[in-house]
Amino acid sequence: MAYKISDACIECGACAAACPVEAISEGDGKYVIDPNKCIDCGSCAAECPVGAPEAE
Repeated sequence: MAYKISDACIECGACAAACPVEAISEGDGKYVIDPNKCIDCGSCAAECPVGAPEAE
């Protein structure tokens, strides 16, 4: 199950920097996770200061 970034995202980029497979990119108003690339490792959730990445 891939992670998804909620509307709590503050666009700091911490999640994208933490992603080992580069599945996270800047979207329109928040970062987005490509579910086809996400390996469900949780690195993004561990780095996010507001808890925006959530397991689906």
